[in-house]
Amino acid sequence: MPIAGIKYDKNVRGIPTHVRIDLKRYGNNELLEDFLDGMEAENLRGGETITLDEFKKHMDKRVKKNV
Repeated sequence: MPIAGIKYDKNVRGIPTHVRIDLKRYGNNELLEDFLDGMEAENLRGGETITLDEFKKHMDKRVKKNV
């Protein structure tokens, strides 16, 4: 059963490969936001990290520049 605002793109074999979501309809959906946050976190996995102390020093310098 089709869902309004949700479209499935299929490859030449008819296998679904992409989902298009109408953000005007579902953009304020908390579950969608959680899903997208999880995808972003997954993409950052294994990336560069810094310690909490390094982050605090960076933020202190940044705040001093804006004061």
